[in-house]
Amino acid sequence: MQHNENTITRAMTTCGSARIIIINSKNMVNDAIKYHRLSPTASAALGRTLTASSMIGIMLKNKGDTVTVSFDGDGVCGKVLAVADYYGNAKGYVQYPQADLPLNSKGKLDVAGAIGNGNLYIIREEGKNEPYVGMTPIVSGEVAEDITEYFAKSEQIPTVCALGVLVGKDYSCLSAGGYMIQLLPGAEDSFIDRLEKRIENAVPVSTLFSTGKTNEEYLKDILGDIEFDIFDEAEVSYLCDCKKERVDRALISIGKNELSQMIEENKDIEVSCQFCDKIYKYTPEDLKKLLEKASSK
Repeated sequence: MQHNENTITRAMTTCGSARIIIINSKNMVNDAIKYHRLSPTASAALGRTLTASSMIGIMLKNKGDTVTVSFDGDGVCGKVLAVADYYGNAKGYVQYPQADLPLNSKGKLDVAGAIGNGNLYIIREEGKNEPYVGMTPIVSGEVAEDITEYFAKSEQIPTVCALGVLVGKDYSCLSAGGYMIQLLPGAEDSFIDRLEKRIENAVPVSTLFSTGKTNEEYLKDILGDIEFDIFDEAEVSYLCDCKKERVDRALISIGKNELSQMIEENKDIEVSCQFCDKIYKYTPEDLKKLLEKASSK
């Protein structure tokens, strides 16, 4: 099995009672920190959200599908959002990336304070159908508990979700990862009891993922004597697929009046991608071409 700081692994218990997804997302989180220059608290909030979105992403049915996990809370970081694809690659942003808070009462990064109270939205875009939007109130703002609550309430799937991000003194991510265990129909009470005991005694995720093992070894640490079979493993990354054509379309979509006003101001404009902070520059001449396109529609 691969040892990689960007690996997602899917498994199932040998008895067929639960499916398991585990991800080491350290590199993905470090890329997010680099793109957005995140504070430590924002790194933990976005890192956990990216990690969760990646695990939900690989549950999607079709190659073109995406899932958006959006915490719309009143905490200091504002909106925290991540989008993942069918392969588990993810991208995201924090509304106030430099917002930070003192450590909480347990001496940990205060992710709950960063996210605050509000709603968690999980939006699946599958094929040509209308997006499926699920919503649950934010229960703790710690992300993992909110994802667990979402699956229980919105999709009626008993789920354990655990997430962790460890941020170093230099603001880089030292370890990050998570796992999700979902009970399958017909899981027996005796199995559920065994699983609950294992989860209660499992070490915190950020500690677990700092030990430098493979995902398979981490799963053995978590599940103990519960046997499992791995059925696939892949590399994932922080992947922004922004393109100039997409920014063009976004500018055209603001309407002819807005574009005309921008042209009249006779200044270059800059549009930055909220996922990777790449800047796209447009001269008044460029804007005139977009206006022509908009007018011909």
